[in-house]
Amino acid sequence: MRKKVRIFAAVTDLFLLLLCAAVVYYSTALPDRYYVNSDGKLTLPCVFDISGEFAENTLYSSNSSDKNVKNTMTLKLFGIIPIKDVDITEVDAPLLVPCGEPFGIKLLSDGVMVVGVGDVDGNSPATVAGIEVGDVIISFDGSEVCTNSEIQEIISSCKGEAIDVTLLRGGKEITTELVPVYSDSSKCYRAGMWVRDSTAGIGTLTFYEPSTGSFGGLGHPVCDVDTGEIVPLSSGEVCGVCINDVVRGSAGSPGELVGAFIPSGNTGVLLSNTPSGLFGTLSQSPTDAAAIPMAMRQEVAVGKAYILSTIDGTTAEMYEISIEKIILRDNDEGKNMVIRVTDERLLEKTGGIVQGMSGSPIIQDGKLVGAVTHVFVNDSTKGYAIFCENMYEEMLKTAE
Repeated sequence: MRKKVRIFAAVTDLFLLLLCAAVVYYSTALPDRYYVNSDGKLTLPCVFDISGEFAENTLYSSNSSDKNVKNTMTLKLFGIIPIKDVDITEVDAPLLVPCGEPFGIKLLSDGVMVVGVGDVDGNSPATVAGIEVGDVIISFDGSEVCTNSEIQEIISSCKGEAIDVTLLRGGKEITTELVPVYSDSSKCYRAGMWVRDSTAGIGTLTFYEPSTGSFGGLGHPVCDVDTGEIVPLSSGEVCGVCINDVVRGSAGSPGELVGAFIPSGNTGVLLSNTPSGLFGTLSQSPTDAAAIPMAMRQEVAVGKAYILSTIDGTTAEMYEISIEKIILRDNDEGKNMVIRVTDERLLEKTGGIVQGMSGSPIIQDGKLVGAVTHVFVNDSTKGYAIFCENMYEEMLKTAE
């Protein structure tokens, strides 16, 4: 009898331990906010049953004339054990046109980014001034600088006198003093640093909003190739692109789409370069496809889905994929889902996901759920994707 009691007690302790572990895990793994449709229901794609109950003193009304109504809901494990309180916002799911067409990216940075520092005939003025790779120089002696040529002209004409430099580092503004030195080998004054003022490349359009002319694309930021830092956007433009070749991906070697800018095609303006992608406005819709509802993050499910992507010319095609994992927690920028390419046509042509496909929209059950963002270097058939909800939120911030 005592043995049975001990076994029962041990099983009970293990069960309680698992419950506590589940509560702790979900309290951090689940987001603190959700958008829901007008019925106010929240169903989460979790292993264990988690339901929501509106907190006390919260009066939920699906008939409210005030859209974007915010309420507080308590998430409960098995409908009993409280996990956390979350913000619930009632919204009408936006209607977005899924794209998949390639677009050309031309960015002029806000300031100039330092991509390297070095010696000038044995001296290193930039290093002495405390300037580091990744810094963004915004002014010399109080005058804004936006191009390499402006930097060069000021340094060449300073005649060795100190220059007050204002730069951004990690979002903070820093002021320092730079004293260029004369280079006998170059016969001019130099600062011992290399800077970049512009970036160009190609990506894939994710969605277009007909009511505003706004678009979202790429699903991740444009970063400097040398520093890895997000390029601060001063101005930018969208131009047409034609894909004319594909470098197949393989284990350890990501492939890429090879394209060229074309004078014809859609044009537009880039307004922001963010961790969730590029956003701006287009002169016209890039496709004749109809708009479809955007899926809320909790509506995305593990299983079959499709991507729209262009791997030849300018027209997108649909390919089958599998969503293998969903990561609901916040702050996983561009890595909300793990996806695998299952379409034999795409596998044969590209080996899976390749560079340039970032931004390819993902459609599941007739809704726009997200966009491709990254490829796994050691397995080009797999990659990450971002929730469309996250991209759309960032687009709204851009429009404010």
